[in-house]
Amino acid sequence: MPVHTETVHTEPVHTDPAHPAARHTQPLRDEHRELRPHIDELVAVADLLDDHRPGELGDRLAAASSFVNGHLLRHAGAEEAALYPVVGRAMGSTDATATMSRDHREIAAFGERLAQLVEDARGGRGDTTALRRVLYGLHAIVALHFAKEEEVYLPLLDERLTPEEAARLFAGMEAAAAASE
Repeated sequence: MPVHTETVHTEPVHTDPAHPAARHTQPLRDEHRELRPHIDELVAVADLLDDHRPGELGDRLAAASSFVNGHLLRHAGAEEAALYPVVGRAMGSTDATATMSRDHREIAAFGERLAQLVEDARGGRGDTTALRRVLYGLHAIVALHFAKEEEVYLPLLDERLTPEEAARLFAGMEAAAAASE
């Protein structure tokens, strides 16, 4: 995975949020917006468990598991490889993103549990309560995780990165995600 060592400015590059260059992080905001319907589907499927047995929701449960254990974890890996080192430099500490990395580990653990529960449901051993807990838990963790990035990290990077640095950051995230496919 590529390691980016560019200098991150400690003073804002653009302080006016209305300035067109002040949203260098728009590609990540756009990706989060594209992922949100999949995140919301976790709650929709959990809600359906009130009226349906897990085996009846097999395709939707499998799609949710595939999304979490595929696209979402690739997204998390790209953040670990490319985004968080830049955020750490901007914040002056490599530990600045430790709690976010912990979120990723928890999402991965919930994803593994979801995959097992989906497999059990396909085999007729569906545990409705456990599925509901995992789906609601994943939704809560991911929604909070996205909010923390968008409200704390991305505004900081919008202030501190030049357009060129932001372009390198997102190229690094794309490369990291592609490498994990």
